[in-house]
Amino acid sequence: MTPADTTAYDFSATAIDGREVELSQFSGQPLLIVNVASQCGFTPQYEGLEQLHRTYAEQGLEVLGFPCDQFGNQEPGTEAEIQEFCSTRFAVSFPMFAKVEVNGEGAHPLYRWLQSEKPGLTGEKIRWNFTKFLVGRDGTVVKRYGSSTKPEKITDDIEQVLGD
Repeated sequence: MTPADTTAYDFSATAIDGREVELSQFSGQPLLIVNVASQCGFTPQYEGLEQLHRTYAEQGLEVLGFPCDQFGNQEPGTEAEIQEFCSTRFAVSFPMFAKVEVNGEGAHPLYRWLQSEKPGLTGEKIRWNFTKFLVGRDGTVVKRYGSSTKPEKITDDIEQVLGD
């Protein structure tokens, strides 16, 4: 259990290149945290996520991609293969992290926290790839979006947190 005053900036994660990243480096910046996969019906959302990154990065938004292989073995590759796929197929330039689990006992602590802060319609558990969490400048979870919510549909919410 995490303390009530925990924020997204209190966590760390392994970058896709193996470096340890303290999320505190993004302190004061809104975050869009997404569990991603290369072989999913929602994989084309990488394009929209990259567009959000390019549109709003100068205003402070950071999109953070967390590959996950817990749903239908849709992210079977190595970190190097995932990075190559994302850069060549979608020109992803936002930070990508090493594969994580988002549900169950092995879930990354960040994802356990995200889910407890903003449960979905059917409970805390993430139901599929490309679930998105919008985090405000204060590090708290503002909103959770299901897999079918396309990145371009959340621009109003992003603009609101950027204005806060």
